[in-house]
Amino acid sequence: MIKEKTIGVVVPAYNEERLISKVISTMPDFVDKIVVVDDKSTDNTVKEASKFKNNPRFSDRIILIELSRNQGVGAAIAEGYKWARDNKIDVAAVMAGDGQMNPDELINIVMPVVNDEVDYVKGNRLLTENSWTNIPRIRFIGNAILSFLTKIASGYWSVMDSQTGYTAISLRALETLNLGKIYPRYGVPNDILVKLNIHDFRIAQIPIKPVYNIGEKSNLKPWKVVFSISYLLVRLFFYRLFFKYVVRDFHPIFLFYCAGFLFFLVGFIGGFIILILDILIALHVLADMNISFGWMLFFTILFLSGLNMLFFGMWMDRDENKNLQINILPAGR
Repeated sequence: MIKEKTIGVVVPAYNEERLISKVISTMPDFVDKIVVVDDKSTDNTVKEASKFKNNPRFSDRIILIELSRNQGVGAAIAEGYKWARDNKIDVAAVMAGDGQMNPDELINIVMPVVNDEVDYVKGNRLLTENSWTNIPRIRFIGNAILSFLTKIASGYWSVMDSQTGYTAISLRALETLNLGKIYPRYGVPNDILVKLNIHDFRIAQIPIKPVYNIGEKSNLKPWKVVFSISYLLVRLFFYRLFFKYVVRDFHPIFLFYCAGFLFFLVGFIGGFIILILDILIALHVLADMNISFGWMLFFTILFLSGLNMLFFGMWMDRDENKNLQINILPAGR
């Protein structure tokens, strides 16, 4: 407990028998409840976590939830969040069961929520020195791509390191979100950000050090995840536009984005068709056809107008959401 507020940590785990004990045993003493959610592991993860129920230091703090089938890290986090919500835990953090999140940094992650400065905090590995050399290169590049797309989709334009799972969330936010609809797999951080933005929750980012090569075993395939989450982000972008700028409160941003996409696509497709026809005419494949210059000019103007509307929509969206993001540097940084 910190400042009379209860702290819970959700630990999603799948086949983490080698590291789950380390994650639990190094949990700071201010953590009131450690909610380990086993995602139907096929190893001894549950057995290792269960040992702490007989440890006087952890017997009253450890909660073990076993999912009946493997559903993904997002589903595991959602189950932990539901427990925290139903048991009125004031601040619920997430620390993976693979030991890649430094427990010494947990205090910095939870304090902005404890102090009611924000409702959601994300760790940010990219704000630390040497992140380019400490994070595996393929993951760094994939993370950078998804972080850029997440800025657009979520409306939190200052977000970096979108894929880190080291987070903290307020009870107020947990009671607002539909936890049954959280994305069940690796896109869960992106999904949560979008849904927090729809309800105008404030967020912050805290620098954390990347932790790798401690014996963790990842099942993540970076490029496969990039494509699947990119598709998710496209869907979430239009979901946010509709619910935030039409359903909750109408805003011209919706019109600028919709008109921008329409003009851009029609201009691009029409211009591409005209270009192909011009090439075929030049090669005498379509010798009897003549393409008017006016059509090319029309589609070019349409394309540029759409692009301009999209940029203007982004500018308005960024301005609309700038007060929902604050920068907090922990003591000593």
